[in-house]
Amino acid sequence: MQIQNNVFIVTGGASGLGAATARMITEAGGKVVIADVQLEAGAALAAELGGQFVKCDVTLEADGLAVVDAAVKLGTLRGLVNCAGVAPAIKTVGKDGPHPLDAFQRAVNINLVGTFNMCRLAADAMGKLDASEYGERGIIINTASVAAFDGQIGQAAYGSSKAAVAGMTLPMARDLARSGIRVMTIAPGIFETPMLMGMPQEVRDSLGKMVPFPPRLGMPKEYAHLAKAIIENVMLNGETIRLDGAIRMQPK
Repeated sequence: MQIQNNVFIVTGGASGLGAATARMITEAGGKVVIADVQLEAGAALAAELGGQFVKCDVTLEADGLAVVDAAVKLGTLRGLVNCAGVAPAIKTVGKDGPHPLDAFQRAVNINLVGTFNMCRLAADAMGKLDASEYGERGIIINTASVAAFDGQIGQAAYGSSKAAVAGMTLPMARDLARSGIRVMTIAPGIFETPMLMGMPQEVRDSLGKMVPFPPRLGMPKEYAHLAKAIIENVMLNGETIRLDGAIRMQPK
């Protein structure tokens, strides 16, 4: 799979891991469609990269279709990288009572249903393309989290939604094999996302020291680097890769 001259959709592409991935795609000669609910940030980054921004709530079919339509009009759609997501921190039963059901449903709806929504729509479009080398037509990269495997206190909603994304990887790869579309998932550890960067420096330093090596927070460009390797290596399919510096999260 070549990035150069091909089109890639990046959900959650206005900031964090998604923005780094959008930059990587552009630097490698590809065209990017940034799909996000952050209007100003998304439009500004798309203008900077010479890409296209489409306002998108990943849970809505109409928004997903609009993103795919824009990508198809821009050129040959070969990839989707799903970085959109939310990370609530609420205990199953806390001081104020049981976990609000709507908060749990929102996390699952965005992180899992939204991911699946974009996958199915992009795969439908990519499956209609002429195959490239080795019969390949497209690549899908989803984002889970180490919380899928060792979720902390307060991460019942987040951890379960991300575990479902990881669990979706192999069956989806098998579903799409006949179309020549690969499916991979990246499970990042503690990364320099906008949410974490809003924390005090001492908190960020403390979190970084939890990582065996390198003892720091992951950088978004390192996520993008792995995404690039996945795109270019046709044998990477149906697997979840932890990108975490060997961390195993403690309960809290």
